Amino acid sequence: MPTPNELYDEAVGYRDKGDKPGAISKLEEAVAMDSAFAIGHGMLAKLYADLAEVDKAIHHAKRVVELEPDDTFSYTALSVIYQRCGKIPEAEHAKAIALNKQMGFE
Repeated sequence: MPTPNELYDEAVGYRDKGDKPGAISKLEEAVAMDSAFAIGHGMLAKLYADLAEVDKAIHHAKRVVELEPDDTFSYTALSVIYQRCGKIPEAEHAKAIALNKQMGFE
């Protein structure tokens, strides 16, 4: 049985070949095995945003922030996902959190 990291690597291969649904399938399997697999959630957020599956994209981007609350990039990525999904106030809020963390205020 493959590990989450191995499934992630397979997903990258699918994505690089243009098979986003195939990549999503591998990543969903990986996060089902390890719900704290942040990098898998991050790629799922991006892929779902690419496919205009807004709710799923936001869900996975939020999960990354839950798993890595002190990581500035996690909030930046959440902001980008919100923006791509047309949720501008939420994007601005996430961006503000990222900036505050970067400046050491949070």
